[in-house]
Amino acid sequence: MGTIRDFKFKKIKNFLNKEEIKLLKSYCIIKHRINFSDFDHEQSNNRDTFFSGDPLMESLMLNKKYLMEKEAGLELLPTYSYWRFYSKFADLAKHKDRPSCEISVSIKIDSDKTSWPIFIEGTPIELECGDGVIYLGCELEHWREEFIGDYHIQTFLHYVDKNGPNKEWSMDKRDLYGIDKDKLLTWK
Repeated sequence: MGTIRDFKFKKIKNFLNKEEIKLLKSYCIIKHRINFSDFDHEQSNNRDTFFSGDPLMESLMLNKKYLMEKEAGLELLPTYSYWRFYSKFADLAKHKDRPSCEISVSIKIDSDKTSWPIFIEGTPIELECGDGVIYLGCELEHWREEFIGDYHIQTFLHYVDKNGPNKEWSMDKRDLYGIDKDKLLTWK
């Protein structure tokens, strides 16, 4: 089977179980309705709700570490989480990620059932609710085309190889999980 360095990306069916999907869907819908987006982001058209370092998603990241290690074939260190509630006309520009996203998983929480694949190195990958795709975020260009549906909820959990060149990015160089790295200055 090898490690993620051999296969580069792969789809993981049922990364989330039904209870996890139900909890995360409700949580994201509530957060979207009160719309506490915490910063502008250059990779989207900014019609969405999104959070980095959200405590619930950070907890998910920590609890899915073992599954991620199994799927990646490597010992991993969690870095940070990010989730987004995409709305009509959203997109995701072609990009490669920063060092703290060395090994990432993009997980579909819920949607209006409109097809909206993520493209990794030109390969479209469709996910069902609860499915994830694990990939080398710093190495592989990935993106999404313009969304024509009403909503799509996605979370991203990021890790680094415990024995790799990006291990210094453990916890995304934060002192605590559950807060956005850009907000750390306000804590000092």
